[in-house]
Amino acid sequence: MNQLLVNNVTLVFAFALVLVAMLISYREKLGLNKDILLSILRAIIQLTLIGYVLKYIFKINNVFLTILMCLFIIFNAAWNAYKRNPNTNRNYWETFAALFVSTTVTLGIIMLTGSLKFIPSQVIPITGMIASNSMVAVGLCYRNLQSQFRDQRQQILEKLALGAPIKLAAITILRESIKTAMQPTIDSAKTMGLVSLPGMMSGLIFAGVDPVSAIRYQILVTFMLLSTTSLGAIIAGYLAYRRYFNKRQQLLTQE
Repeated sequence: MNQLLVNNVTLVFAFALVLVAMLISYREKLGLNKDILLSILRAIIQLTLIGYVLKYIFKINNVFLTILMCLFIIFNAAWNAYKRNPNTNRNYWETFAALFVSTTVTLGIIMLTGSLKFIPSQVIPITGMIASNSMVAVGLCYRNLQSQFRDQRQQILEKLALGAPIKLAAITILRESIKTAMQPTIDSAKTMGLVSLPGMMSGLIFAGVDPVSAIRYQILVTFMLLSTTSLGAIIAGYLAYRRYFNKRQQLLTQE
């Protein structure tokens, strides 16, 4: 099988790619050099640590540690999605519920099909893939909710004044936010194979797997990502829109 030869010397030379980004930031006065360096430093430290942790978990193949690692991934994904919510009246556990349900349901269905075994080398990477995509979708849903509630404040107030319940007053915003959250995954699926060769497929091809077999895995991943982004966005949206109203069903003021 083919193997990629990536060592420390290779990574040092590849750092030139980061310098290109920093040069562009400097020349265009974007002020991103500090953020770029910080993000690279964090990525190196986090990936190195998680590499050793995964090596240990894969070696002992313990069910409890596997579940714990999956929960750790979901917890962090939920925390990052929660921080992307501009609403000051936000709630972390609602975000966690959206990520947990979307990830576990999607993962459970894949395991029921027999495509995935409950072993750490398979479950943990797939959990990370599912949770990260759900995290992005939930974050997009939150940001769109905030902007739409601010821009359409007068229309919502008029609907409430006419006696509409909060769900009816906000349903257009809610649907648009869910659609916005799902759109990147849908657009990615449309161009798959024509524009991009996604990570799962490319990784398997690099590992020497027959391209046709790799395609089957990528199709499975595509189904998986559409499921998790739709579930995550719907659950997060229906939980979050209520946070824009008080207990008397009055619209709260947004900054």
